[in-house]
Amino acid sequence: MKRKALRAAFPHTLPIMAGFLFLGAAYGIYMKVLGFEFYYPMIMSLTIFAGSVEFVVANLLLGAFHPIQVLLMTLILNARHLFYGISMLERFQNTGWKKYYLIFGMCDESFSVNYTADIPKDIDSGWFMFFVTFLNHIYWFVGATLGGVFGSVISFNTEGLEFVMTAMFVVIFMEQWMKDEKHSPAVLGIGISFLCLGIFGAEYFMIPSMIGILAVLTWMRGSLEQD
Repeated sequence: MKRKALRAAFPHTLPIMAGFLFLGAAYGIYMKVLGFEFYYPMIMSLTIFAGSVEFVVANLLLGAFHPIQVLLMTLILNARHLFYGISMLERFQNTGWKKYYLIFGMCDESFSVNYTADIPKDIDSGWFMFFVTFLNHIYWFVGATLGGVFGSVISFNTEGLEFVMTAMFVVIFMEQWMKDEKHSPAVLGIGISFLCLGIFGAEYFMIPSMIGILAVLTWMRGSLEQD
């Protein structure tokens, strides 16, 4: 059962592997440039596993320790995971002890795969989601560790590497668009996001967008299910 779930999950994570190895290595090199030893990105990639937060924490470690500031910044950066969690409540049921790791490791990419993937009926969904999450965690850990180890001898311009993940999400969105016959939720999501972008600006539109999408889709749930 486990091996079968692993074989089914692995192909779904290949695009993420490409992105995570590059970005993880960039993060490890960045930590090395700031003066940290290789084990800092290695440990942080295992225990935090939140790319944007890890980059921010790298700078926070250089200054005075302000736990409240760290807490608020982490909540702001990862507030979207509250909505991810709501979406996955039903899928995480009956997964046993795996649920706790799935909650810990639910990054953007793992959520996208676990939420949209068509899991074959003969494969345990809990193990499938576990291996998707576990493999993504390993990719990030390996990339960050290699970047930390070789950061002192390798130097290159990492500007633009973050677009790898943007491109991956565009591909996932297009696959979901082609798979679903109903496109109204996606169109609503795009429309609300652009509206919030115009109102709140690029820096603050994310959380209002997710709140608006959740509210509108909840309000229109009945009509959308009947279409």
